[in-house]
Amino acid sequence: MAGSLEILTAIRELTNTKQLDRTELHGLLFDGITAALAKKHGPTVQAEVDIDEDKGTIRIVRLRTVVAEVVDAAREVSLEEARFEDPEFQVGDVLENPVDFAEFGRMAVLAAKQRIIQRVREGERTKIRDEFTSRVGDLLSGEVQQIERGKLVIMLNKFREAEAVIPYREQNHREHFHQGDALRAVLKRVEETPKGPRLMLSRGDPMFVKALFKLEVPEIQQGIVEIRAAAREVGNRTKIAVFSRDDSVDPVGACVGLKGSRVQAVVNELQGERIDIVPWSADPERFAKLALAPARVARVFSDAATKTIQAVVDEDQLSLAIGRNGQNVRLASELTEWKIELYSSREWMERGSEQQIFAPLPGEESEANVNPRLTEIEGLEPATVAVLEEAGYKTLDDIIDLEREDFLHLAGIAPEEADRLMTIINELTTEDGDGSDDASQSEIPEPAAPSDETPSESGTIGSDGGAGDATNANDSGTNPKSDAGNVPPSTPGERKGS
Repeated sequence: MAGSLEILTAIRELTNTKQLDRTELHGLLFDGITAALAKKHGPTVQAEVDIDEDKGTIRIVRLRTVVAEVVDAAREVSLEEARFEDPEFQVGDVLENPVDFAEFGRMAVLAAKQRIIQRVREGERTKIRDEFTSRVGDLLSGEVQQIERGKLVIMLNKFREAEAVIPYREQNHREHFHQGDALRAVLKRVEETPKGPRLMLSRGDPMFVKALFKLEVPEIQQGIVEIRAAAREVGNRTKIAVFSRDDSVDPVGACVGLKGSRVQAVVNELQGERIDIVPWSADPERFAKLALAPARVARVFSDAATKTIQAVVDEDQLSLAIGRNGQNVRLASELTEWKIELYSSREWMERGSEQQIFAPLPGEESEANVNPRLTEIEGLEPATVAVLEEAGYKTLDDIIDLEREDFLHLAGIAPEEADRLMTIINELTTEDGDGSDDASQSEIPEPAAPSDETPSESGTIGSDGGAGDATNANDSGTNPKSDAGNVPPSTPGERKGS
């Protein structure tokens, strides 16, 4: 069969170009031949197809069941007609009729071709869906095949059949590509379209920065270091928060690399975009202080109900904390997922806030212990507490300066109870009374200047390629992690400013 040889040759070429195996090849061919037979004899036709690739032949046999009365002519034949072929036929036997390709009409061949093309497309779509659905966030490489109204159509290196595009909104507009240029992008999502799955790539999403760091940092590939959060303004600046599962590995140092080699490779891919690397923390207040780097933050106060953080900085750190056009505080807010409000120390004092700017030294009592509520003071009767609260006195600070006569003026306070109140106040204040002057002098200590030998907690690198002095990484980026609570904040001169 010359026709069958030509079909086998074409199918082999199709198998090589579409990466189909032999089983799929035979399935495609069987479906195509069945479609051709159905077009000629009816949709319920039955046939056997024997493919001999060594000889290059295809044997097609149409099968019909012998019946006394024909109901379905496509798969049944009458006893009288069957006995024209062989007088020995009985009802229930199967009549086999060989079919030559020459018997297929033009419409039947077109139906076979259409079925094969449909099966190939379905197979491609399934492969693309199975291959890339689980690879969202991975870095893919290819070349620019076409540019359509700002959209880049990409031909992937390892899966050329996949339709991959980079929409205009997912591009870095400081970059300019031409047809044939090689590039890398991150797979952001897989979209289902009438023509099949479409791969949506991005070079402007924070996931692209994460994917680049995963490529450059072995500790991230091994799962030791993890990028917990990322915030990005495309083409200008990116902040990432990193966390180490191993206490012996410094996550910031691992990402920066020796002399900034690892982060510099990422910066080069991003066309000089600045990158701030800070440690991640589960404590929102500490995380906010780290996220505002390179600015030094004196104190932060959080409100969990509104997810708002108020950060207080020195006057000389305010512009650094805000950043150019508010970029630094905006990215820090996005990184922490908390709203951050910045105040200078002078503005905070002018607001009349009763909260201390600087955190208490280790070992000092917390504010709740220094100024307890009256209900928490041991020795006070509930009736006495009720009288005091009705008069507007709710904490120890509210009654600490009252005299015995002030208590006697309250309805319900007897002279004996007034004396007992004065005794309780004296007992609670005697311990701190002797050193009150010294305590008041050290309440707002002068911030100590950082040592040149002390590493900071964040790393920053920009287009100039200068890695921040923050990092103290060796070749592998595995350094002992410094205790964040014992590391003084760095000065603006230690790294590139905003």
